[in-house]
Formats: sequence, structure tokens, C-alpha cells
Amino acid sequence: MLADLVLTGGIVVDGTGDPPRPADVAVTGGRITAVARPGELAEVPAATVLRVPGRAVAPGFIDAH
Repeated sequence: MLADLVLTGGIVVDGTGDPPRPADVAVTGGRITAVARPGELAEVPAATVLRVPGRAVAPGFIDAH
């Protein structure tokens, strides 16, 4: 897999009501292509890798502002 963006080390809040959990997120073509355990996406080639330790990552949420 080749991703446009990989966020590593974040805390995923998915909006389902499940508790937040540590995870890595990959985005390709403006779509979420992977949500994985921390470190599992470390070797995925990406145009941009952002390390976001301890930050909330909310994939799929739309900012209506």
C-alpha cells in the first residue's frame, strides 16, 4: 500500500461510542484506507508521515464550520 498521509501514535476516537484507543491511520486519495494498531503502519510508504503522539485522531468526522 502507498498512502498519501499516515498519522502515527494518535488516539483514535471513532464516534461509535467505543473508548478511544491508540492507533495509526492511513489516508489515500482523501479516504481512510487503514486503521491499525500502533506501529503497524510504520513501514507503509507515504508522501507525508505525521507523528501525533497523544493527540486525538477522529477519522471520518466532518468539520461543519
